[in-house]
Amino acid sequence: MSGRTYPVSDLSFAAASFPKRYRLLKTDEYSSVFGFRKALKSRHFLLHYRPRDAENLPDARLGLVVAKRFLRRSVDRNLVKRLARENFRLLRARLRCNDFVLRLAVKPKAIDREALALEIQRLLSKMTSPQ
Repeated sequence: MSGRTYPVSDLSFAAASFPKRYRLLKTDEYSSVFGFRKALKSRHFLLHYRPRDAENLPDARLGLVVAKRFLRRSVDRNLVKRLARENFRLLRARLRCNDFVLRLAVKPKAIDREALALEIQRLLSKMTSPQ
């Protein structure tokens, strides 16, 4: 650790975070999203979603499922999760008030970082609020 501190006014550092209030953490939260039975499909991913009460909990939340049977190497699984979190963070302000679970449904033939990022971005963009 460098011991470097970041000022509170540094918005770029704060905007880059992915705090717990934007994550699905508990098994029950994942189960309720899967139980709602609504999903969007792309080539490699399924985006399950469930509407939330916007008055009490106004923000969208994300959960990730990347199975070892599709990507054996942890480096590849972590890459997919990182790409998903980054795209969610960039689109979070425009997303509807839903709980989302992004699930890798098909094994990618090759790990193409840009193609996977674009696929995740397009899938999440379908769930943005009309402005």
